[in-house]
Order: sequence, then C-alpha cells, then structure tokens
Amino acid sequence: MKHVLTAVLALATACSAPSTVHHEAKGALGPYSAVVESGDLVFVAGRIGATQAAFEEEVATTIGAVEVELARAGCTLSDVVQTTCYVTDMALYERFNTVYAQRFAKPWPARAVVAVSALPAGAHVEIVAIARRR
Repeated sequence: MKHVLTAVLALATACSAPSTVHHEAKGALGPYSAVVESGDLVFVAGRIGATQAAFEEEVATTIGAVEVELARAGCTLSDVVQTTCYVTDMALYERFNTVYAQRFAKPWPARAVVAVSALPAGAHVEIVAIARRR
C-alpha cells in the first residue's frame, strides 16, 4: 500500500503543471489563443504580417508580429528557441533567410521552413514560435 501511495503522490506531483495563461487572439481568423504561457515556456500561435507589401517587408512585419506577441509574455526574439515558418513558395527561401537572419540574432533558434499551398488572408509567410524565459 505504501508503494501505491508513493506512486500516486509522484504522479500527482508530475501532473500538477505550472499555471497556464492564455492571451486572446484579437481579430483572429479562427478559434485560438495568440500566446500561451506555461511555466517558463511561451508558445506564439502562427502570425502573419503585411500581406500587401513586398515579400521582404511581409517577412519583416511577420517577425514583428511575433515580437509583439512575445512582448505580451515578457519575452523578446532573443528568447525564441524554435520557430516553424510556413512559406507559399520555396523559390522565396533565400529572400526569407536574408530577412530572418537580420531579425533573429545568433545563436539562431531551431527552425523548420515548410512549403504550403496557401496561408490565411493571402499571406506568403506565417511564423510560429516557442520561447523560453531566461
């Protein structure tokens, strides 16, 4: 019985996650939180930028939108540990990299770039980020 009680207590401790805070996604195109804070991790939902701008400006404003959401949780781009980037045309990959490298400092976060057929609101770029508070 003592072992069962110990196991139950261990499981209860492991499952009692730190508080989770959700930040509303104002003007969202779907039902989701813009930012979720869980312990020292901050999850930023996919953000898009100025969709009517030149591609480089769209990338810059998309990263800026991520930056705004990070600030809501007290983080900056330097706190980002991983991004998932969606682009509608891999022919734009090098141009994307140029702007990305200007906005994110070394050491760069882990990253995946995924080609998709379309994004919401006619965007050519969408970025999801995970940050860790320092």
